[in-house]
Amino acid sequence: MTDNRGSGVSRRSFVGWSAASGAALLWARPAVAGTVPVEGMHLQFGADAASQVTVSWLTQGSVSAPRLRLGTPEGGVGTEVAADTRTYVDGATGVEVISHHVELDRLRPSTSYIYEVLHDGAAPTQGSFRTGPDGRAPFRFTSFGDQGTGDASDVVSGPAGVVDQIEWADPLLHLLNGDLCYANVNSDRTGVWRRFLGNNARSARYRPWMPAAGNHENERGNGPHGFDAYTTQFALPGNGGTDFAGYWYDFTVGSVRFISLQNDDVCYQDGGNTYIRGYSAGAQRLWLASRLAAAREDPGIDWIVVVMHQLGLSSAEGNGADLGIREEWLPLFDRYGVDLVLCGHDHDYERSHPVRGVEPTSATLTPRVTGTATDVIDTSRGTVHMTLGGGGTAIPTNAYGGDVTVAATAKVITGRSTTEREPAPWSAVRDPLCPWGFAAFDVDPGTPGGTTRICVTYYRTALTGGTPEPFDTFVLERPRTDAPAS
Repeated sequence: MTDNRGSGVSRRSFVGWSAASGAALLWARPAVAGTVPVEGMHLQFGADAASQVTVSWLTQGSVSAPRLRLGTPEGGVGTEVAADTRTYVDGATGVEVISHHVELDRLRPSTSYIYEVLHDGAAPTQGSFRTGPDGRAPFRFTSFGDQGTGDASDVVSGPAGVVDQIEWADPLLHLLNGDLCYANVNSDRTGVWRRFLGNNARSARYRPWMPAAGNHENERGNGPHGFDAYTTQFALPGNGGTDFAGYWYDFTVGSVRFISLQNDDVCYQDGGNTYIRGYSAGAQRLWLASRLAAAREDPGIDWIVVVMHQLGLSSAEGNGADLGIREEWLPLFDRYGVDLVLCGHDHDYERSHPVRGVEPTSATLTPRVTGTATDVIDTSRGTVHMTLGGGGTAIPTNAYGGDVTVAATAKVITGRSTTEREPAPWSAVRDPLCPWGFAAFDVDPGTPGGTTRICVTYYRTALTGGTPEPFDTFVLERPRTDAPAS
């Protein structure tokens, strides 16, 4: 994989251009026949969503002077920033993939921007975005995992309508909980990525889609751990090093700290093209502990939301829970009071009661339930886990091993090819009828010294169009960090 820095304005050197600068709308040259087009435009937030956004796109071939023009709806586009170009050669097909990224910094909080991307000879392709708030403010985010390309001819891919329904929800950002497009089970891996990004562009060019890498992002021959396709096509916030850049990261929106993890590092199950358990030699766990501690020490952070793919809690029969996550991540979630964990992997909907600690004498480290109310949950007493694996995959797994009206049990993966069963008193709500859907989260910052809330609605997705159907609605709440100690 190569990373070629663009000429002109260097990455993260954008200087806060606005309509007040008096920049004029630039003339856009017409495209030359046969020019390589811009494809797969998508956005990502930087570490600070109030001031940092990255714009990314693909071209099927080398181009001259890939760049972005930025402006506001009132003033038009003006400031021009050169793109950085990253490439990799797919280990299965020998096809070179070329991705371009412009990392914008010093943007204004809660501000709408317009932009266009182009290269010499190509007509500009437009998009827009809104930056996050500076400090506590209401906003909406959405989430699902296990999507696919939207092209039913691709292995494991279902209909494309879920993208339109994220647009219907109109979030500030969307969280994509791993298994993005299943390229690693298709022969045309690079084509699958192109179709995935092209399908999502009608949303992802207008709002950041923030991914976590799942087991189906692990592609044989693409880098030391199989993630070169993923890290070439996304430019994500840094994690303090270069060996695992883009594998895990965190970012802040308002009073919410989002943390994205790469679970193959700790999982026992073997679900990718190669088995890579333990590849970071503990580096990810050390990073996670430090970032959780920093979040809980930050007086401006009320909520910690973890985004990852494989599951620590699941009663579905498709995959189940992984003991490695319970051993490595859940003690840290308990220690630092993580509020919410969003996963995919099992292609269904399930949410847990709040959990903290483990049941005594449990060989599978069964999480201990701290409350059984299902409408309003105090996350200062325990973490809520959600399975949101119905983003469009053609292989549903919303089967639970029996009558869902009786006490749940769960399969726990304890080794590469071993499992055990356990009671699952932590399972609160499941959907046995519809495997597809997404969740919308409305953050209410509350008032100084009081309580903050996140109102959650899980929607069954109308995959071929129509209005999503609400299935599960509940409220998470906790004291703000500026609330007096009780």
